[in-house]
Amino acid sequence: MKTLENLQKDKSILEWPVYMRRAIDLAGIVLSATPNPRVGCVIVNGGEIVSEGWHAAAGLAHAEVMAIEKAGELAQDGIAFVSLEPCSFTGRTGPCSQALIEAGLSKVVIAGLDPDARVSGSGVKQLEDAGIEVFHLPEFEAQAQDLNRGYFKRHTLGLPFVRLKLAMSLDGRTALASGESKWITSSIARSDVQRIRASSSVILTGVNTVIDDDPTLNVRTEDLSLDEEELNLNQDCLAQQPMRVILDSQLQTPGTARILAATGQVKIFTASSGNHPNNLGDNVEIVQIAQEEKGVDLESVLESLASKFACNDVLVEAGPTLSGSFIEKNLVDELIVYVAPKILGSDAKPLLEISGLSSLAQATQLEIKEVAEIGKDIKAVLSKPN
Repeated sequence: MKTLENLQKDKSILEWPVYMRRAIDLAGIVLSATPNPRVGCVIVNGGEIVSEGWHAAAGLAHAEVMAIEKAGELAQDGIAFVSLEPCSFTGRTGPCSQALIEAGLSKVVIAGLDPDARVSGSGVKQLEDAGIEVFHLPEFEAQAQDLNRGYFKRHTLGLPFVRLKLAMSLDGRTALASGESKWITSSIARSDVQRIRASSSVILTGVNTVIDDDPTLNVRTEDLSLDEEELNLNQDCLAQQPMRVILDSQLQTPGTARILAATGQVKIFTASSGNHPNNLGDNVEIVQIAQEEKGVDLESVLESLASKFACNDVLVEAGPTLSGSFIEKNLVDELIVYVAPKILGSDAKPLLEISGLSSLAQATQLEIKEVAEIGKDIKAVLSKPN
């Protein structure tokens, strides 16, 4: 695999960053391609873009194949700019490396290698063995990986990328003492949450939230903060709901819960070895998992979601106890907090239940990545310190 130093005399390489940036933008068109990565491809011939492609959803054509089909004969002797190393194995679709070879491309430029052990480096080798020059643009590697944080984490660490979503009043409360919480935040903020749900492989909650609030935790397309073009481009992605996961150590989930009736798969992780309810629906699977003091073992749940169900991104929408446990165990990669300009008072329910801290040195330290005004509310995105 080569770098631009191998082509210093070729002035056409000055445009290569432009084409790679476009490939990354194309990858970002789709909210989620789980369990696959989001990938974009641009084919250039004669100094002009002749076609573009992106991976719209698992099972559909990969970005390279879409671009090749659009380019037709213009792909011959062209250059393909791909935001991730082309796959080299046959899954639900054929290998993209072979498609690029058969299309007669002269060069392939990538932002980085695929972390999947079935691909990593072998896609590049197949192309080079066929006489196609492969170039690496390392300055785009971080951007391409950021589009697929969960995919990279699953294939390198065996865990999904975990986001925890919280909504609170200005004084850090989530509901009145009576339990009333609809609605603390504005409709615009709630629409933004729908977009985050749609970009997730899993929406995870606890049994107490299911019993107390009876949520559906599905993606409501009509409430998504997407324009008409974005909706059209994400039709395939939105055709399938994210998996919903309930952590229920004692199997208390009622068969009448709305989360079970909504379209899509539901997994109930439990430590109970008792009789399983048989009225939960055909879309519901009971998964046995190890138990810890406060319930099911959270890290074991995440490991199972990554290894058994190939989940890249998990969105946690839960009550103060479970949310606090995820933070205490250092399992949250990104915290998303919506703050409403309301004051609910000291009798209202707290945002998190985290106890036992006796000094500031024990406090969980986060870094602010983004703060934005969203409707009447404020949205803050925070992450673990680097």
